[in-house]
Amino acid sequence: MDNVRIPIKMLSRDAQIPHTAYNGDAGVDLRSVERIVLKPHERAMVATGLAIALPEGYAGFVLPRSGLAAKHGISIVNAPGLIDSNYRGELKVILLNTDPNDSFAIEIGDRIAQLIVMPIPTINFEQVEELTESQRGESGFGSSGIRN
Repeated sequence: MDNVRIPIKMLSRDAQIPHTAYNGDAGVDLRSVERIVLKPHERAMVATGLAIALPEGYAGFVLPRSGLAAKHGISIVNAPGLIDSNYRGELKVILLNTDPNDSFAIEIGDRIAQLIVMPIPTINFEQVEELTESQRGESGFGSSGIRN
């Protein structure tokens, strides 16, 4: 497995270098550098205090944390959030409180999202008159059903 070097700049004294919680984890935890209270159905852009320089040929994907989603209804509006390799600004997470009744408090240092870095191939589209056939064809949007 490749070991990818990612330069990181700390933009806040409260920022923390992301790391995995357990060996073998795919995502590293992103943490908040600000205090915010999300009211029911409210969203907010939450700062991480970090900027990174992804190598060309890689992209970052910001994903919700399953525990926040299951226990508190906290998700990410644009999940997954995409970080392009040429972006050098602060990493921010657009959190959404889907709970209809309870507010959710975010404190400095709280884990708010996960970041996964993946290789991305260069894409070259080739215009054709016809596409090759497949078993699925044009079936989509629930065509496989819910149950077998």
